[in-house]
Amino acid sequence: MDTWACALELLGMLVYAGAWLCVLATTLLPQWLTMSTALLPVESYRLGLWETCVVQDVRGTECRAYDSLLGLSTELKLSRILMCVSLAVGMLGMLVAIPGLYLVNSCGEHGGSRTKRALTVTGGVLGMLAGVLCLVPVSYMAHLAVIHFFDEKVPDVVPRWEFGDAMFCGWAGGLLLILAGLLLVNPCLCSQTEAQPAQQRRYQAVSASYRKHSEYV
Repeated sequence: MDTWACALELLGMLVYAGAWLCVLATTLLPQWLTMSTALLPVESYRLGLWETCVVQDVRGTECRAYDSLLGLSTELKLSRILMCVSLAVGMLGMLVAIPGLYLVNSCGEHGGSRTKRALTVTGGVLGMLAGVLCLVPVSYMAHLAVIHFFDEKVPDVVPRWEFGDAMFCGWAGGLLLILAGLLLVNPCLCSQTEAQPAQQRRYQAVSASYRKHSEYV
């Protein structure tokens, strides 16, 4: 494998790990949505997947977990499930892709290069799938926030939820997971396409030598 392909694999794994940490932070942070009012400028609210927080200038931040799972809204339940699945798929993708890296000494038996290539491609595909699973709940929550923010039926004096830091972290994590998957898959596909013409040339050379041997006989 060429040096640039090895560099792409290492870069893909580094981006993979960083993106997975971004998704983990997005899942745990309570800043999915934020709300502040003009009536109480010293107080703001934060909403996350697992808890809600009240931020005050005097008392600081007070967070409280949701009382009941059944009482949660549908979008919060779906977001919890998809984010946890994204973390699980991303972790599985990293564990599968690491043995397939060129610099990792594994699968040394016959056909080991093909096995390593398959592991790397599988890890990259799982990374892209994890990125999509992360982008779906974050984008859906952002879509609902935009709809409620511009709802004309709600009076202007009523405070509205806005995007929090966790959403931007989730968008970054999801896109980076997709990028990491592409970085892992691309070198393997390129090396496979380059190997096919080499095998064809080898087959043609063997066939030509066999024909020459037959003519001599």
